[in-house]
Amino acid sequence: MAPKRKGDECSELSARERKKLKVADARTIAVQPVTSGNSSGHGDQAANATPGPSKTTISFDSMKGLPTTLDVERFTEARAYEIDAMERAIKSAKDSSTHRAWQTLPRHLRRRAASHNVRRVPVRLREKARAEMDPAKRKTRGGARPKRGKSKQMTRTESFLKRQIDKAWLETHIWHAKRTKMENMWGYRLSVTPTEKAFRPSHRASVHGSILHDASYYATIELKGPQSVLLATLETCCDPQGSGLKQCTSGSRTCDTHMYEHDRWPLGLIGPVTIIWQPLALDSTVSEAKTESKRNRKGKGKGKQGVNNDAAALDPSSQVRVVWVRAHPAVFEDVFEALRKSASHALHVNKSNNPTAPFQVEMNDLRGSINAFEIMGPKSSQVIKGILSLAGDDEREDFKKFWKLLSDLQTPGNVPRRMIIGFRVVDPRLKFPPKNAKPSYPDTPNSSAAPGSNLVFPTSLTALSDIWDENERDRLKKPKYKKKDLDERRSKLTIPGAKLRALRQDDRIPVMLIQRSLEACPPSSPSSSVLDKAQGIHGWTLLFPAGWSMAFLSSLVYTGTRIAGQRERVKQYFEAGIAAFPRDYPTSRACEVASEERAVQEREKWERTPPAKRASWEKLGTRSPWCGDWDIVLGLEPVQQGVDTTARLVTTQREDPSAANEVQPDPSKTSLRPWLLRGPKVPSILSSLSLDPPAFLNQINKLRERHHMAPLNGDVDAAQLWQTALAMVRVKMVGRGVPNDLASIYKMNDIEARKWLSAMCRNASARTNDAETPTEQELGDIRPAQEDIIGYVTSGDISLSRGEGFALGAISVVQYLTLRKQAQRLAQPAVIVKIRNRDATVSRAAYLELLDA
Repeated sequence: MAPKRKGDECSELSARERKKLKVADARTIAVQPVTSGNSSGHGDQAANATPGPSKTTISFDSMKGLPTTLDVERFTEARAYEIDAMERAIKSAKDSSTHRAWQTLPRHLRRRAASHNVRRVPVRLREKARAEMDPAKRKTRGGARPKRGKSKQMTRTESFLKRQIDKAWLETHIWHAKRTKMENMWGYRLSVTPTEKAFRPSHRASVHGSILHDASYYATIELKGPQSVLLATLETCCDPQGSGLKQCTSGSRTCDTHMYEHDRWPLGLIGPVTIIWQPLALDSTVSEAKTESKRNRKGKGKGKQGVNNDAAALDPSSQVRVVWVRAHPAVFEDVFEALRKSASHALHVNKSNNPTAPFQVEMNDLRGSINAFEIMGPKSSQVIKGILSLAGDDEREDFKKFWKLLSDLQTPGNVPRRMIIGFRVVDPRLKFPPKNAKPSYPDTPNSSAAPGSNLVFPTSLTALSDIWDENERDRLKKPKYKKKDLDERRSKLTIPGAKLRALRQDDRIPVMLIQRSLEACPPSSPSSSVLDKAQGIHGWTLLFPAGWSMAFLSSLVYTGTRIAGQRERVKQYFEAGIAAFPRDYPTSRACEVASEERAVQEREKWERTPPAKRASWEKLGTRSPWCGDWDIVLGLEPVQQGVDTTARLVTTQREDPSAANEVQPDPSKTSLRPWLLRGPKVPSILSSLSLDPPAFLNQINKLRERHHMAPLNGDVDAAQLWQTALAMVRVKMVGRGVPNDLASIYKMNDIEARKWLSAMCRNASARTNDAETPTEQELGDIRPAQEDIIGYVTSGDISLSRGEGFALGAISVVQYLTLRKQAQRLAQPAVIVKIRNRDATVSRAAYLELLDA
């Protein structure tokens, strides 16, 4: 580089020039010098070789002079200097790059502290990172605090327990706390969302790959007693619309239903639960019954009493069974109390019918005893097959067939729904690092030769698992070997990188694999082809004893499975088009608590925002910006115009007595709170357009009689039950627009609905010469009246699987039937409404469809 001024020839080189010389020197390959005694050197040719093009002309016209064979060892020794020079040049060129050690790592392995802490860098790069770091400097502190004595020092375990006074940690808490954002929820410290950008990658993983969620915070309640008593207990507090309650008693499938307060269905909704029956081996059951009958015959009192005992022993309804009820932690106390009341009622009824029978029901809280992982996605089967190794040979033929076909499943949705598989595996850390099982695709002629031969149907024999044994769970509460012990065993292997073999003293863990599907039920009407047709998301739920979460998590994450927090889990429900608990269960206690907490946070954020930058609810005409006002939706409270929505103040002026009498609702008409109608038979209940309050109450009582519950004729008024009912719906936008949470759903009269239909047809046909027909934008700018609100959106956003706006909401049952009549008059395939976000001024047209549970 030419000097800028005179006399700068002797000045020091600049930083840029020094860097260029350093890089050029690092990229220079050394050449072996030629010694003077070399026979091939004569005169000037004996001097050291210089880099550059060769001046020797080589002719390839003939193969003369080339050896017939090549000794690789001698050739390598002769070129040892050149090979070593090339390797050193490559290494020096790589070390002289502009990237530091921690910058050469992939993004998912980078850590914020890696720039000043060599322990945050992999071992292979620590030497380079240590050389790049500045010399350590002592941090100056204002005042050195005295250290605690050894007797007062707190161990790491004690410090962690001290931080769990007001909330509980999962076993994977420390792992998640380093990689995700954590919040206090339902008495736990749970992961909300990964710190990296994971919104779209998480959706792609659930649709094309695999994604993992630690669901160990779910509560498990165990009931133990006679089968008839347990069935009577569940019938009085569960949804009577489904038929799976009795069909799942064999233990081969789970039962997904809703829990209600004792003897209050359809009122008193608590939340969704999963019921699992402990399977019984038929051979062992029959043999135990025969053995017990022989003992009774040998004993005293032969005769009628012995015959009754034999019949009771052989009666399956009198067998002692075990049931697990898995519920969300937000409703654990309510579910436990409902089961306790139902069990007391069932015991009272059975003892009154048979006073001599010793009926008894035990209830246990299994929180902290069973952990659960939810692994969703089409590749979840290959991931599970890759990390789990069976402990010994299993003699069950159906299980062998299932385990062989597990890696060939294109999606877990190909197996029967809610199927249960029980087996025992070895410590997954022995097989670390795992490899995903590769599916094998058989030839088409062979696969089509025996259709249905690859199907494995759920049976009680394949569902057997030792995880039901309390002693077995307590024995495996803590792994026998730590990771340090396994690493020491791995270091003694003759072949580095080989897998450890399971020894006799290694742990064998009983697990339970449950098929899990998030999918919408078939449409409620045959003419709803224009509505939502989203595909379901399928996967598995892995249950295992407490104490083994990190052992399974490390292997699962190594396979490339992504991690899901609460946001990703809720989005899975949203993309599948089904309701997520508790946000999509309005009028339930858990949803009300969650709505109040969210309202407080959003209101505080709104108050911190300057007035010029925040939405003005009064000018927008939004009456309830923080939570859904269901009393206004159902007509239980009259709409008051001009109400301040930002704060509800108590006036100091005296009210007019006549006006007070008009506003105050009649207690006899509002004795019932708003309640949500859920269940698979909701479309059939609301199928008739001529449904009235007495007919509605009659259908409710028929379903109550199926579960031996008394009718609601004397306790509840039919008009009140009819007026306060809500129903969940799916919202599909007709054109533009993305509905958000707490968006208002408005009804339209026939004239306005026809205008909207004409505007939509005009946009579809691209006709712009019709000036008399108002455009969709003009219709959307008209502010709807507060009296036209019929519901609210509970979950709304852009749907990645649909590529458009989608939402779930709740509307009044009375208004839904009214709008169905309107759709029939307008010859529309579904109910048409208007949607307006709480902070928007434009309304959008949308179709509604009942959400089948």
